[in-house]
Amino acid sequence: MIYFKRYKTEHGDVIAMCDEELIGKIIKEGKIEIDLNKYSSFYKGELLKEEDVEALIGDIYSANIVGERSTKIIIKKGLANENEVRKVNGVPLLQLFKIDY
Repeated sequence: MIYFKRYKTEHGDVIAMCDEELIGKIIKEGKIEIDLNKYSSFYKGELLKEEDVEALIGDIYSANIVGERSTKIIIKKGLANENEVRKVNGVPLLQLFKIDY
């Protein structure tokens, strides 16, 4: 299961996705730290099956994606590719931004 949360902004939708089992953990590697305990409320929206999350993703302005299953959905939707996935202590992470000029 995946936590999915959508934030509406004046520029467009911001989404947050995180594999369920990662919520509450702190992922560290060197100076990089992803605190999914302190910031769990940012990601904890609806807890959904992967296929339900995939159906909810449309046009987005920004996205914060953490976890193997979550990043695979974004890649499958064509919003990113494998080369853009960063790993922190083995955990996949994607941050996407749409820049309008």
